[in-house]
Formats: sequence, C-alpha cells, structure tokens
Amino acid sequence: MNDQVRASPIPPSLFAFSVFYGGMVCLAGVLGNKQVALGPLAVEAGIFAFLLLVITSSAVAELHGRETAKRLVLLGFVPLITSVLLSLVVLSVPPSPDMDPERLKAFNTMMSGTPRIWVGGITAYGVSTFLNVTIFSRLKAREGARLLWLRSAIASMLSQVVDTLIFITIAFYGVFPIGELILGQMLAKVVLSAVLVPPLVYMFVGLGRRLDARG
Repeated sequence: MNDQVRASPIPPSLFAFSVFYGGMVCLAGVLGNKQVALGPLAVEAGIFAFLLLVITSSAVAELHGRETAKRLVLLGFVPLITSVLLSLVVLSVPPSPDMDPERLKAFNTMMSGTPRIWVGGITAYGVSTFLNVTIFSRLKAREGARLLWLRSAIASMLSQVVDTLIFITIAFYGVFPIGELILGQMLAKVVLSAVLVPPLVYMFVGLGRRLDARG
C-alpha cells in the first residue's frame, strides 16, 4: 500500500543540479564584490557563478523540461533571499571584541550592500534566469534536440544583456553615469556567454544523462 502511494523519486540529475544551483545562487553575490580583468574586459567575478546558474537551468530544461527548469529558478529565490536576510542579521550582531579590526572592516565591506543593490540583484536574477529558460525552451521546441550549443549561447547572451540592464539601472541609476558601465558589462558577459556556456551545457547535459542512467 505504501509503495503505491509513495511519490516518484527525484531523478538523480535533478537532485544534484538543484543542490549545485542553490549553492551558486548564494555564491554569486559574494563573488560580485571583486572585479576581474579578462584582457581588455572588466567584469564582476559573480558572473562566473551566474553563468553556472544559466548553464544548470538550461541543462535541467534540456533533460527535464521547461516547467521543471522554471520551478528550479523559482526555488532559487529561497536561498537567495535567505542569504540576504542572514547577512543583515549577522551584520547587525555586535562583533567579538577579540576580532581583528582589519578583518572586521573587510568583512563589513564585503557583506554590506545598499537596499538598491539587493533589490537590483534579486530582480535581475529572477527576470534574466526565467528569460534564459524561456528562450532556451522555445528554441528547442522549434529546433528539436538539434543545435544545443546555439540554443544555449543565444539564451545566455540575451539573458545576460537583460540582467545587466536591470541590475545596473536599479542599483546605480542617479548615483553616477551608467552608460559606459552598462556597455562594458554587456560586452564582457556576451563574450563569456558565447565562449563558456555552450561547451559547459554539453558537459552538464552529458553528466545528467549519466547520473540518470545509473539512478
């Protein structure tokens, strides 16, 4: 009787990718505190974690369908918002008097953020990742299983453009001129999307299929 009512198990690839996805959601904001130079391009280091979110959601859409990928993106708000709230709590708690002042200053600098930055990050995450899944899935519906590399590249590049527009506009509009910052970030993210996303999507899809075959 219990076996008849027991829910179907989660596919191994979906479980593994969901755990990985939740970690990348939280890590992206922390890494974004550093800007890295990639030749002539400058970009926040958080883009690498965010690209892994795009890659993971695309792989889930390829393996388990659009609706499952959309639920993954939606559930990503849980660790994202929880990490922001927990950061606020930790920042509000008095530090130990034994803590090194330089380490405390560095911690506060890295973990602090204005409400506009937090709102911009959460909004950009939601819109751009849902957009990535939608574009990827619609291209798949039109092209079938072919051209995975092209579908993943197009979806990632377009979603990264939208992510940049939303985040920088919400976080910094009126604080300083944002035109050059938007153009520079767009260029860097589009290049990274074109170079990194297609091969990694193939790798994630292949890994997911192997996990499910063993499961």
